[in-house]
Amino acid sequence: MGDIRRRGIVALGITTLVAPLTVVLGSTTAQAASCTAQTGPYQKQVEKFLGRPADGRQSTADCKAIKAFQTKHGITPNAGYAGSVTWGVMDLMNKQKAAGNNPNKAGKCPVNKGRIACVDLTRQLSWIQDGKVLKYGPVPVRTGRNGHETRTGLKKVYWRDIDHISSIYHVPMPYSQFFDGGQAFHSVGISVWSPPGSHGCVNMTKKDATKYWNTLRKGDDVFVYGRKPGT
Repeated sequence: MGDIRRRGIVALGITTLVAPLTVVLGSTTAQAASCTAQTGPYQKQVEKFLGRPADGRQSTADCKAIKAFQTKHGITPNAGYAGSVTWGVMDLMNKQKAAGNNPNKAGKCPVNKGRIACVDLTRQLSWIQDGKVLKYGPVPVRTGRNGHETRTGLKKVYWRDIDHISSIYHVPMPYSQFFDGGQAFHSVGISVWSPPGSHGCVNMTKKDATKYWNTLRKGDDVFVYGRKPGT
């Protein structure tokens, strides 16, 4: 990583939200082509989240709805099984929604630094505040997976590259703003809830990464705290 300030060696990845899926669905492959008839351990919770009748029993309609959610958010196998990974993503979405317009209610992100980008690993949320005033967010993010955790602590944006390309993975990392070694805010073109996790970067939607690019400047503070589920 010796040339990181010149080339920004950063890995593009996807956030781990929960532990890896361990349920075996017969001969189902990683990318299932058909629905499973099996009732999952989180059937009622998943049905309720999707607005389905929460009877705790798998139906064809239930499976199709679950499978569509899994496919949208890159959850594999996408066989419509209401397992721990699928419910984990949904539960995280519920917790993110509950943050509302006061993500720093617990006061864990510093309010004496002026403009600062906060990253809560536990809830996989980020926002920009100025003192106690919320300037943007909170928005869902994807942070480092197990073994490649996004490092915690107070940092600063030290380099920005709007059209960055990873020199390791040779993939685009638009709107990159580096704040700790090879770790940066940048946009991704897939769901920000898709497992298994990044290599340390804070992945965002294009809309949110663009807003961060237009709001933050070199030298602005970044504070990362908490612990992402599954790490």
